[in-house]
Amino acid sequence: MDDHRRQTSTPVRLAALAAIAMLVFAACTSAASPAAPSGAPASGSAAPASTAPTEPATAAPTAPVSATITLGSHSEIVPRDLDPATSYSNEVVASHLAYETLTRYDAVTKTLQPGLATAWTVSPDGMTWTFTLRPGVTFHTGRAMDAAAAKAAIERTKTLGKGAGYIWSGVKSIETPDAQTLVFTLDYPAPLDLIASANYAAYIYDTQAAGAGASEEDLVAWFNSGKDAGTGPYAISSWTKGDEFEMTLDKYDGYWGGWDGSHYTKVVFRVVTEVTTAAQLLQSGELSYFDRLTPQLIESLRTDPNLQVVETPSFQNLVVLLNTASGPLADPNVRKAVAKAVDTDGIVAALAGSVVGAKGVIPQGLIGYSDALTGTGLDLEGAKALLAQSGYGPGGKPLTITATYLAGDTDEQLVTTSLKSKLAELNITLDVQALQWETQWDKAKSTDPAKRQDVFLMYWWPDYADPFSWFISLFRTEESPNFNLAYYSNPALDAQIDGIQALTATDRAAAEAEYVKMQQTLIDDAVVVVPYVQNYQRVLQASVGGFVDNPAYAGVVFAYDLTPKE
Repeated sequence: MDDHRRQTSTPVRLAALAAIAMLVFAACTSAASPAAPSGAPASGSAAPASTAPTEPATAAPTAPVSATITLGSHSEIVPRDLDPATSYSNEVVASHLAYETLTRYDAVTKTLQPGLATAWTVSPDGMTWTFTLRPGVTFHTGRAMDAAAAKAAIERTKTLGKGAGYIWSGVKSIETPDAQTLVFTLDYPAPLDLIASANYAAYIYDTQAAGAGASEEDLVAWFNSGKDAGTGPYAISSWTKGDEFEMTLDKYDGYWGGWDGSHYTKVVFRVVTEVTTAAQLLQSGELSYFDRLTPQLIESLRTDPNLQVVETPSFQNLVVLLNTASGPLADPNVRKAVAKAVDTDGIVAALAGSVVGAKGVIPQGLIGYSDALTGTGLDLEGAKALLAQSGYGPGGKPLTITATYLAGDTDEQLVTTSLKSKLAELNITLDVQALQWETQWDKAKSTDPAKRQDVFLMYWWPDYADPFSWFISLFRTEESPNFNLAYYSNPALDAQIDGIQALTATDRAAAEAEYVKMQQTLIDDAVVVVPYVQNYQRVLQASVGGFVDNPAYAGVVFAYDLTPKE
């Protein structure tokens, strides 16, 4: 995977910090089946033969509504990359407005819906997938989106192998028997219909956007100059990195879905780093939406008749990665003791409903989630016993370890504040370093293990509605560290990871059990602690109709699906 982090900073939570300070100083199918329909189960197999494709209902023709929606974000929209093949961070919130995927995951019904593909079938062995493409679709460049163009996009993304490009790694070949048909042959069975709905790296785009014969370097530069080559309802019209009004997208007149009915025709992304300012802009009507406020501000806005608060469980969790390879935490006793010092219950209480406690790395709603995992939670007495075995703890040798987190993210700050207090009771000093992301990540990836941190905090969410990305990205052995910032290497777990996609496609119940075993291994080896999963709490103008938060597409507001109301 590429060097594009899951950057997401959370807003200032002064009341929560005060609360945690008081807490811690006072005392987580079948073969050759018919085309998979809208509503096909997202299980990697095609739909039952009795069902047929169902297109989304067409809005009743009414006069088009010209309206602008202003989406507020607490962090920059494009940290680094606008190339649809390699981008792997916050820019996803804009990319899904300009680009589309073959399928789209519906988190409410847990089914796959048609996107650029209107139907799909799978062979009995799960090794051949056939997708029928939507006719009459054009890229924003004016070129037709046909099978050859879609094949070129997927093959470029796979070849570059950056970001989430690994999602196509099981594809052996792609054939295009006609302009509307893609036939994928796989190296192993995989739920390609679900993979094709991915949040990253599944976009279909015009690989010739920079001009016929343009080099790869020219194409990358073309994308990163603030242009797009998608098929979506909106096209990027301006992008100014670092600006408060960072990006604007305008409606694409040639969009296949049409513009009959009421739609937002312009989308503006506005970066507002101070949550109190964001709340004021919501109240004045200058923001249509804001992604995350403090629980206290959320409560203060609930009674405003001009606003609505939408709360949705998410797939986004905080991972606390423990250095298994070097430094004091290379000692399993010390590492397990540190894991037992994470006060999940206290942290969750301090964050007042904006998060839910967790045990394993898989959030509820995804295959493999289990609340029966053991060995998690605060246990200072158990930690003392482990430390004593290695000569540390109260009455033993003093110990200092380092922890890094994203500067400005006060949820992460709250976690380190709690951990620092609990470790102090164990005769361990926690040196907490708040760093900008690039600095934090570069330190973690240092070729000199002595320069790396002992504890690393960041957020993670899936690349598609499946837990595979946590395991392939965070816990599979890496020769050079990228996102496996626990530096964990376990050949047995590697083998489980390598086989889990095929197992998911062929025996979902067995895959579910395997994911539970994999999570228990991570807990037993004290590789990672997951204090919580975020609850999305969005604030919108009451005039914004039809908003549904889809945790499979973290932070994405599908503006075309919204209805501006008077």
